[in-house]
Amino acid sequence: MLPFRPIVFLLLLVMIAPMTAEAKTKKKPWLTVEVTGVDEGLSRNIYAHLGSLPENDAQRRAFLFTVQDNVNAALESMGYYHGTLEQELQRHDKGPWVLDLKITPGPAVHLLWVDIQVDGKFRNSPAFEQWLTKVKIRPGDVLNQGSYEEVKSQLLALALSKGYFNARYVTSRITVNRDVNTATITLHLNSGPRYRFGEVKFEGTDLQPDMLQQLIPFKPYSAYSTQKVGNLNRELLDTGYFSNIKVIPQIEQASHTQVPISVQLTPKPANTIDLGIGVEIGNTSENKPEPKASVTWRTPKINSYGHSQETTIEWSRDSLAQDSYRFQSTYTIPLTHPLDDRLQIKLGLLKDRYGVVQVYDPDAREFDTTGQLESTKGFVEVLRQQRLKGNWLLGYSVQGLQESYKQSGQEYDPRYVLFGAGIQKTKRGDNTLDPKSGYRSTYSIQYADPSLGSEIRLTKMQASYLWVDTFFSKHRLVARLDLGINLVPDEDLARVPPSLRYFAGGDNSIRGYGYQELGPTIDTETPEGTLREVIGGRYLAVGSLEYQYYLTPSWRLAAFVDAGNAFDKNEFKPVVAVGPGIHWISPVGPIKLDVGFGLNKTATLDRSWRIHLTMGSVL
Repeated sequence: MLPFRPIVFLLLLVMIAPMTAEAKTKKKPWLTVEVTGVDEGLSRNIYAHLGSLPENDAQRRAFLFTVQDNVNAALESMGYYHGTLEQELQRHDKGPWVLDLKITPGPAVHLLWVDIQVDGKFRNSPAFEQWLTKVKIRPGDVLNQGSYEEVKSQLLALALSKGYFNARYVTSRITVNRDVNTATITLHLNSGPRYRFGEVKFEGTDLQPDMLQQLIPFKPYSAYSTQKVGNLNRELLDTGYFSNIKVIPQIEQASHTQVPISVQLTPKPANTIDLGIGVEIGNTSENKPEPKASVTWRTPKINSYGHSQETTIEWSRDSLAQDSYRFQSTYTIPLTHPLDDRLQIKLGLLKDRYGVVQVYDPDAREFDTTGQLESTKGFVEVLRQQRLKGNWLLGYSVQGLQESYKQSGQEYDPRYVLFGAGIQKTKRGDNTLDPKSGYRSTYSIQYADPSLGSEIRLTKMQASYLWVDTFFSKHRLVARLDLGINLVPDEDLARVPPSLRYFAGGDNSIRGYGYQELGPTIDTETPEGTLREVIGGRYLAVGSLEYQYYLTPSWRLAAFVDAGNAFDKNEFKPVVAVGPGIHWISPVGPIKLDVGFGLNKTATLDRSWRIHLTMGSVL
């Protein structure tokens, strides 16, 4: 093995060698060009028309010979037909020659009128009418041939995207009157007939034909649209069955204005296993990193009816050596529609932590944190989810639940049969990983009753709302509200398991505090001393407002205020936290680093601060 210093020396040689070689091979310029007398836009256009600088004497002579023509073409393309050019060439025996171009653009040519006409059915298309209102060239504008070509291409592309595959320009011209510095634009398009969707053929999958037909987002022989082709691609992608999707309109095989669609599919592997190892920051009760590991097994398609399964095992350990684990398996069965109507059967076994546990230290005259409440939960759930009109997602379920936990020195092991229903709607302003606008609203209710197999009578209701909007391109606001209520008799409150109670604190609640460490407390005298526990409440009210400013498209600063708490009857004590953040909009989604500062002391905490590192879009 080489000693350390020779290795560093060799690495430096490897890094320096390419740079030295590049320096040796880099050629000296034969000509430099300076353009004066015009604005920045004209200057860029002139340099673009001049092209690449010469690399030898022959290219330099050819470059100088075409300067006048190229400058005239650059000026005329932006509406200047009376420009003058003065060239001054400085020749040097050693070093590059210098060409100074002094340009006087002269008066600009303005558009007298713009004539855009469409013949055929496309003429009455709402898409054409909407596009026409947004055309950038108007009478009175300075003639810009680049804008003309852009408008010309846009109109033809729009017609093609709507299925007018025979669309052709009958007339497309610019007429310039140099004497009076005016110009006219004429664009006459004949759209021809609109094509329709023909037969859709699927290749590369053994899914039931009826199931595939349900994914087609257009009716047979309906009017062709590129957007509908994209919608079919997205529907197939959202099923999760395929690793590669090609939706190909076979325009050359069209017959009687009907376009057959070929869909070529590549299935995902029959089984995949994902391994995850990480550290959670900012959510632990001791404000220390918490190691985590997970294994996920997925079978995207079990049979030709589109059944699938996903099984996950997760483990984590906090700074007090308390372990948490989660096992959950979900079996999904498509019903009347592969995406819009699904039945899920879930099995789970979880050992989780909630709240805070403290013991009073009489010597220090303070409470020391010794851990968190622990519970072990097993459940079986049957859930049906249906997508309704207006993009609402409706779900209703039956869940059998048994949860074991210890509170105030007493063991509990209640059983529940929960009947639930919920509805959710998410609207995104765009399909990016970090949408500029949108909202999500969620409402749910669960009910348990002794006559239906539960330990006690319980009604659990929740509502949440998230709103995002961006103003003046760089200013973004994110607002969040979470509300919850448990209707349960006072004498049965202790038999409501921790997983059905309300806690506050954490990344998506009140930053500056650990995950679920805020809520009502209870003190109990034990042989070890006074035990204080954050046991969760029957009510929840938490809100957040965050301002974000984009420094660049990929980086933004944030400032937030979070407030609220979990509480019981007549015990609402709101907790407030504020803090800054910096967010990177990465290729895989936003990565957010926030620092929260708690402004309130609680029964178990002094003013707290935490670092919160999260990833993913809020919508």
